[in-house]
Amino acid sequence: MRKKEDRLLVTFFTTAEAMAMEQACRREQIPGRLIPLPRQISAGCGFVWSAPPDCEDRLRAVLGKEKIAYESILRMMV
Repeated sequence: MRKKEDRLLVTFFTTAEAMAMEQACRREQIPGRLIPLPRQISAGCGFVWSAPPDCEDRLRAVLGKEKIAYESILRMMV
């Protein structure tokens, strides 16, 4: 079992938006990965972008630059 750690989670309305986020973060070299939506939260899409908490400013910048629609940005142990 993986040890839980503090993560920043970006939720999306659609899987297409989640995939666009993955591509944008890879291009911008922002660490993170797509993970299944944790049971504790609900969103339109079954995936969230999980990143280290110190990346919040960079994530918000890429979301705006790429015009990626998202539901919310949360911080939680996953």
